[in-house]
Amino acid sequence: MTKVAIYARFSSQMQSEASIEDQVRICRERAEREGWTVSDIFSDMAVSGASMQRPGIQRLMDEASRGNFEIIIAEALDRLSRDQADVATLFKRLSFRGVKIVTLSEGEISELHVGLKGTMNQLFLKDLAAKTRRGLRGRVEAGRSGGGNSYGYDVVRRLGPDGMPVTGERTINEDEAVLIRRIFAEFSDGLSPKAIARKLNGEGIPGPRGKPWRDTAIRGHRIRGTGLLNNELYIGRLVWNRLRYIKDPETGRRVSRLNPQEEWIITDVPEMRIVDDALWARVKHRQEQIDATPRVQAIRETRFWEKKRTTHLLTGLLRCGSCGGGFAAVGKDYIACSAARKQHTCTQKRSFKRHELETIVLNLLRDRLMRPEAVAAFVASVSREMNAGRAEESATRARLATERTQITRRLDGLYDAIADGLRTAGLKSKLEDMETLLAVVDAKLASPAPSPVRLHPQLSEIYRHKVEALSQTLSDPEIRPMALETIRGLISAVTIHETDEGTRLTLDGAITALVGLAQPEAEAFFSSGSVKVVAGVGFEPTTFRL
Repeated sequence: MTKVAIYARFSSQMQSEASIEDQVRICRERAEREGWTVSDIFSDMAVSGASMQRPGIQRLMDEASRGNFEIIIAEALDRLSRDQADVATLFKRLSFRGVKIVTLSEGEISELHVGLKGTMNQLFLKDLAAKTRRGLRGRVEAGRSGGGNSYGYDVVRRLGPDGMPVTGERTINEDEAVLIRRIFAEFSDGLSPKAIARKLNGEGIPGPRGKPWRDTAIRGHRIRGTGLLNNELYIGRLVWNRLRYIKDPETGRRVSRLNPQEEWIITDVPEMRIVDDALWARVKHRQEQIDATPRVQAIRETRFWEKKRTTHLLTGLLRCGSCGGGFAAVGKDYIACSAARKQHTCTQKRSFKRHELETIVLNLLRDRLMRPEAVAAFVASVSREMNAGRAEESATRARLATERTQITRRLDGLYDAIADGLRTAGLKSKLEDMETLLAVVDAKLASPAPSPVRLHPQLSEIYRHKVEALSQTLSDPEIRPMALETIRGLISAVTIHETDEGTRLTLDGAITALVGLAQPEAEAFFSSGSVKVVAGVGFEPTTFRL
């Protein structure tokens, strides 16, 4: 029985979620006509097809790599992606794994479809973007918003004379306007954006979108016009098209680029003014003074933004046990809770030496996370859970086998009756029904029987040796990047708790990667995407005196 997966997507909040249901329904009908079995359905709602950073498509690719289906069905190729390069990459990756793409519009996708349809979809995106920008430009030149909203303003929602929603209108939020003028005044008087953010958080004043204040939200980027202190709308000037956004081909994420000043669209909107010219000038004067200091000039000469940041073992994996936030560097070799240091919204203010934390985590990975007794309990639990599902499948197959025996016996009786000369319309109809039912049962029995879960009996020891070998390669600069990413893939999160007894680390391991690393290739017979194993609270407290 051919197993297939269905993928559906709609790209705009203006579209209905029923669009997903419609796509799935017609794809399922196609599968039924072909005699295929739908094993899974993946979807992305209100997500652009120009990006591959979509949860649904990422899960689909992950399941395809596990061999869980042979064909992907979609309404059209542009449902999978509108980006030509992404379509080509997706096609190559799926072809390598023996997975075909079939769409209702184009049929089975080949290299020809990828080239022609990918180009057409790419042109469609460019045309759509150009039309959207033309519409936005007209709205901006009329003094209305070109998209999004700034702190200090409320969006006006009303219907026009034609009964349609009027877009782009906003009005001043007087409470937030008072706070904006206060921020401008305190900065011009000498307070830093970090000090201002601390004061506001200390007073319990919510920031933009109700989140705590951050110094970066206040400071922004002067040349790019970001941040509260650089928003010209506060002096009644609406600036549009200052930045353009392009997709990084390596990460798939959008990055901003500054447009030439002659391409900016500037419209006077005096009714939107919050800050007077004198206060604005004082802020700009102080910003120029800061830019002219030797320290800032020396930092700019390094052009640090052009250099790729070093990825450490725990980059992006550390969590604060008090507030749940992330950790950030607070010196060359130290890290601390970002919310505690920058926003003063967390009480866990202690810093930790990066190298010491990395050493402890490596020891946890090697010695604690896959201890023999923990692995034994894990293997028993997983085996029970997964084999329970397989037991139900086995019972279903046994029932089908019994049903087949009964159908065959009844058919034999009908065949004997016909051989003896019995000819009636009812007999023929009954015979056809029984033969159809037998075909359905045979089709169900044709699928592979469930296989038992097998995990290597020496899982913990194999794992320990491999982690030890990876740890040793971290000192070799030539192969460090590969080893680093492999080890990082074994970790879901590392949470740091400050207690009266000391500092406690809770290590959440990515179980699929953990088991995969410990399994010899000949017995790599386990996959799971949702289970995780914990070293620390899950087994016993792991407390260190740092």
